Amino acid sequence: MAVLPLVLIVAMDGSILYLAMPRVTSAITPTADQALWILDIYGFVVGSLLIAFGNIGDRYGRLKLIMAGAVIFGAGSLGAAYSQTPLGLIASRGLMGLGGATLLPSGLAIVSALFPDPRLRAQAIGIFAATFAAGFAIGPVIGGMLLRQFEWGVVFLINIPVVLGFLVAAPILLREVRATTYGRIDLPSLALSFAGILLSTYSLKNAAAYGFTATQSVAGIVGVLALALFLRRQTRIEYPLLDLGLFRDRIFSIAILTGLLSLVVWSAAGYLSGIYLQSVLGIDVFTAALATLPGAVVLTATCVGTPRIVERIGRRNALVATHLLISAGLFLLLFTSTGGGVAAFVASTVIAGVGYGLSFSLVAEIAVSAVPAERAGAAGSIAETSNELGNALGISLLGSLAALSFRLLGPGVAGTLDETLDRTGLAAETVMQAKEAFLTGLHVAVGTGGLLTLAVGIAAWLWLPRKLPE
Repeated sequence: MAVLPLVLIVAMDGSILYLAMPRVTSAITPTADQALWILDIYGFVVGSLLIAFGNIGDRYGRLKLIMAGAVIFGAGSLGAAYSQTPLGLIASRGLMGLGGATLLPSGLAIVSALFPDPRLRAQAIGIFAATFAAGFAIGPVIGGMLLRQFEWGVVFLINIPVVLGFLVAAPILLREVRATTYGRIDLPSLALSFAGILLSTYSLKNAAAYGFTATQSVAGIVGVLALALFLRRQTRIEYPLLDLGLFRDRIFSIAILTGLLSLVVWSAAGYLSGIYLQSVLGIDVFTAALATLPGAVVLTATCVGTPRIVERIGRRNALVATHLLISAGLFLLLFTSTGGGVAAFVASTVIAGVGYGLSFSLVAEIAVSAVPAERAGAAGSIAETSNELGNALGISLLGSLAALSFRLLGPGVAGTLDETLDRTGLAAETVMQAKEAFLTGLHVAVGTGGLLTLAVGIAAWLWLPRKLPE
């Protein structure tokens, strides 16, 4: 499957960037909210456009769309690698998101079309998800090695050879896939969803970093109104971008919520833990990368084995187990301290990794199998949208919660831990206060995430029937 290398680099890019952020912060000195935008603008652009591009792929052809997206993704990677300012890096990451929005739903749809048999399709989707997980497994290790020798821009340059190889191989190895029936793309829906997500997120970020202001409040209100109008419009147009009718199915709804929430807590924990290992414990980037490897390997293996797990315990139990395992893993991070916590971190990623692996495979499989094959792109885009929005929301919401804790409890020298530690002439007491404030923010964020996943796991156990259709 020629599409898998692209999935691999998209995943690698995210995991490497988590580890590279301390270097990025030192090099181009972003503010607290700019640092969060660097990390999650990609996810918000992708999440805002996935549903639209899933429909566009159904109409005009998924192979054409994914090849165009690969070119855009490569151009954004080049721009990011050579960015000299925070705003330049944010813009380049946004361009990468524009390309990435074409890759995931179209790639998943192409994989699904190649395997019409439900059992083989489930295995193929498991491999698709495992490839995504493997990117996070090898990304930090490769990134750690590269960051030892090169500047931080190298984490984006490694995308270019894979993009070029895909553009050469895809027309030969892949066939075009499109829907037999389709409707027009509703541009107002696209604009409302994009504006709503970005404005509401901007409001949350600025409230956490700087407190409430008139501009921040207005942006939040407009963003919420735009999202409300988007949802209302989907119920009134002939060809909605988001088929809300699918959510009447309780199984589908719980699955999509699982995909959203698992990525919320996964991205926040990954981002904050990367800073904790390097900036609080003082571990070098390569050693920090090695610490992430056991959990990533478990995650990858679980993605591959999810069809067998589901066959043994059923979808209901698998969905419930997803949340309970993630919750247990997150709670282990509460045992970290400024004096040590690597063992707790590794144990956390291993236990939660099983839950993440179940989620990454199960959500996509349920979404794609719930619709006719010719609508796989649109259905797959809903599953991937829940993942990408979760990925961005995790850093935005839980990351902003951690940033708020640091602003309230920190020494007030700068807006982030890394900015504070980069200041010269700090007293030892100030450094320790900054580290303890960050650790408190980490604990608040992962504790909140753990409680949310536990609550949804209990809800799934109570609401879903004991026997779900396979």
